[in-house]
Amino acid sequence: MSSEIIYGIHAVKALLDQDPQRFIEVFILKGRDDRRLQPLVAEIEQSGISVQVANRQWLDNKVEGAVHQGIIAKVREGRQYQENDLPALIAGLDKPFLLVLDGVTDPHNLGACLRSADAAGVHAVIVPRDRSAQLNATAKKVASGAAETVPLIRVTNLARTLRLLQEQNIWIVGTAGEADHTLYQSKFDGPVALVMGAEGEGMRRLTREHCDELISIPMAGSVSSLNVSVATGVCLFEIVRQRG
Repeated sequence: MSSEIIYGIHAVKALLDQDPQRFIEVFILKGRDDRRLQPLVAEIEQSGISVQVANRQWLDNKVEGAVHQGIIAKVREGRQYQENDLPALIAGLDKPFLLVLDGVTDPHNLGACLRSADAAGVHAVIVPRDRSAQLNATAKKVASGAAETVPLIRVTNLARTLRLLQEQNIWIVGTAGEADHTLYQSKFDGPVALVMGAEGEGMRRLTREHCDELISIPMAGSVSSLNVSVATGVCLFEIVRQRG
């Protein structure tokens, strides 16, 4: 089985809690006396996982200079969700709540969106196979553990997937600056899939055409738009508020 690298205290802790069997070995920074790191290292050792000490340069090189917080883990790859996993996932839900990201190519934004999705109780995040950030170590670090709890489903044809969701009576809500009404003028009390487009470009034309409704976030200041992960959080938690 292939392996991958994860790093950062939250990402490592989340995987240790969810699936400790995936760990191969852990590397910690030599001489680091961190009150957040030490309990985690003790827990890893108690689980029988090999812990090795490394210097800062070695750790920095492993993650290409990213902020690893003194801990890196080599782990077995987790489950990769596919398009055909979606129908079964939806079938088991009373009121599906989904997030669709169309063209979000920055792993930092993907990780932040996953973190917001987890906090809002989203059942799954759907992304196109092409023109989408990979769920790499950077995305998992930013997600702060959410990458281990929220299924990320990659689909070959996003428009076809949206049609499938509509056939399951899931309302498709897209975000667009030119929408004729705002997030706060809509009703989100049933099954819903929120579609967020790429920064700048927004949703692709075909994606937009498959939305049941378009909404905007009212902007009172001088900036014309929000970072996609911030906009995602704003929209998700208005839906949470309405769903009660």
